[in-house]
Amino acid sequence: MSQFNKGIFALIFSFLSASCSAAEDPASKPAVKPITLTIDLGKTYQTISHFGGSDAWACQFVGNWPDAKRNGIADLLFSSDTLADGQPKGIALSLWRFNIGAGTAEQGAASDIKDEWRRAESFMNTDGSYDWNKQAGQVWFLNAAKQRGVNDFLVFPNSPPVQFTVNKKGYANNGKPNLTADNFVRYADFMAEVVSGIQKKTGVTINHISPVNEPQWDWSDAGQEGTPFYNNEIAGIVRALSAALIKKNLATKINVSEAGQIDYLTSDFNKQGRGNQVNAFFKQTSPDYIGNLSNVTKAISAHSYFTTSPYGTAAKKRLDLAVAMKAVPGLQYWMSEYCILGDNEGEIKGNGKDLGIDAALYVAKVIHNDLVNANASAWHWWTSISAYNYKDGLIYIDKNKTDGAYQSSKILWALGNYSRFVRPGATRVDVATSAEDNGLLVSSYRNANNQLVTVIVNEQQTKAEIEIKPQSFKLSNLKIYKTSADADLKPVSIKSGSNLVSVDERSVLTIIGDIIN
Repeated sequence: MSQFNKGIFALIFSFLSASCSAAEDPASKPAVKPITLTIDLGKTYQTISHFGGSDAWACQFVGNWPDAKRNGIADLLFSSDTLADGQPKGIALSLWRFNIGAGTAEQGAASDIKDEWRRAESFMNTDGSYDWNKQAGQVWFLNAAKQRGVNDFLVFPNSPPVQFTVNKKGYANNGKPNLTADNFVRYADFMAEVVSGIQKKTGVTINHISPVNEPQWDWSDAGQEGTPFYNNEIAGIVRALSAALIKKNLATKINVSEAGQIDYLTSDFNKQGRGNQVNAFFKQTSPDYIGNLSNVTKAISAHSYFTTSPYGTAAKKRLDLAVAMKAVPGLQYWMSEYCILGDNEGEIKGNGKDLGIDAALYVAKVIHNDLVNANASAWHWWTSISAYNYKDGLIYIDKNKTDGAYQSSKILWALGNYSRFVRPGATRVDVATSAEDNGLLVSSYRNANNQLVTVIVNEQQTKAEIEIKPQSFKLSNLKIYKTSADADLKPVSIKSGSNLVSVDERSVLTIIGDIIN
């Protein structure tokens, strides 16, 4: 090869090498265009009432644990305080659900409920008198919630007192309703007496009562307290309870119907006389109409169990529910109970405790689906404290009645991405993304204090870049909190004056900013 050819070859090789190096150098690639979030405050949806959790069943024991531990657990659930490093102390639930027991704990083994953690005390004694020192552990958590700023309280029985039931047990008699019509008034008087007694004992105002729970299920396996009811029976109980509350001059509102699945609000689903509950209770021509009662909340509640996978099917069910709800102007939907049950079309199984981000991301998607597609005004978790090897807890404990260890789950903190920042009275506002199928689930809310809260769920294995684009307003004082495999509502820094935000892979991100019109 001549010296001239050698020089040309070297020049070409040098050029090709430089080109290949540039192609392989990530810094030389054009920047990925961020996904734009266009937020329109003028287009509004539902008003948020509350995010809540239930005290069943562990609080009856944990409420009597040593002070440091029970207070630590209460802080995680209810506190709105912030630690010195900016880390939220808790998720600031805005509603607490108190389980009114039926008396299976007093029956002990004779209750047939083998697991004593699923039995419950009753304020009513065998002779019909009342003992307000009962359910002491649960009462402790009721007070702890109030002390930490919770203002909404709901009480719910799973079964009438065993003194009133057909089989004198807290579970159903061969799948049949376990209360006869001639005991509806007694049951109503009991519930009103409990509301009054709790308020006098604690000073806590009981805002809501749900007199029945999952009336579509069989409840015959003696696994816990429970009984089915038909719609006409529910209406009869509600009418009796309405009169009992008025007689005692109690302002507590009645919430129905804690349906076992969202489907039962709009369809019979082979449960003749136990479904179509939107029409049954709130259509004026229905024989079971109770919407005219002054102390019935204009909201209907159901549970998201068994309707959360796959996501597209779950979304359609919720969109269908939202359409059906419009038939009753002003009627709200409360998603009043959820934890991960069943196998969920193979996406995630309820069995097996999971403290990590996988279960948390699944729950965050359910919350988004319920809020955005079903227009839920309330969202409540089931058992806030769990002693089981199951995906049913926000906080997990040793199954120890007098003391033990506790640990938070990522589910707790993912729920906190909503509950801590989307406060009662917030209005969901419209948010659109610039790219379809971007893998992000995004919702925005305007709080009563004129803050904008945007929650982003990113279950992908890749990071996303977003740009917030307010319509006809500006945002200031942006704050960001992240829940991920290595973060529990961790504060995330952002460049001053920037609307560009990175959303890490496998994370839930909440962005808060002051609205400037």
